[in-house]
Amino acid sequence: MDGEIGTEELRSVLDGIEENGERGDGDDETVRVVDIRSPGAYSRGHIPGSENVPLQRLVDDIEQFEGDDRVVTVCPKGKSSVQAARLITSYEGFDGRAESFAPGLSNWDGPIEKGGDSVEQGKDDEGPQAPF
Repeated sequence: MDGEIGTEELRSVLDGIEENGERGDGDDETVRVVDIRSPGAYSRGHIPGSENVPLQRLVDDIEQFEGDDRVVTVCPKGKSSVQAARLITSYEGFDGRAESFAPGLSNWDGPIEKGGDSVEQGKDDEGPQAPF
């Protein structure tokens, strides 16, 4: 794992994605913001520009990060995302940066998007109907 980032740095990453219309910062660096919660939790509310890769799918399909330059993992409290970032970094096919969003989604004070393209929407969802 290459560390943790805070709210301002994540905003900067997201601004780069929005300005370029792609998952990069304009310098050919690919950036992925990966929300590791369940598909149901993701569809109830997530950071715009993020993609849903539930933790179990991340474990099963770790090779999807091969060739990425930077991955920022997001979870509710900033704890599980540390483990996800470590997992991505440990994959021998990944030679980019993997960082955890330290404050966690519950402390994100930016916009929240509902719905979206979550992976396997509605499968493996657990818990009450809450945004996180």
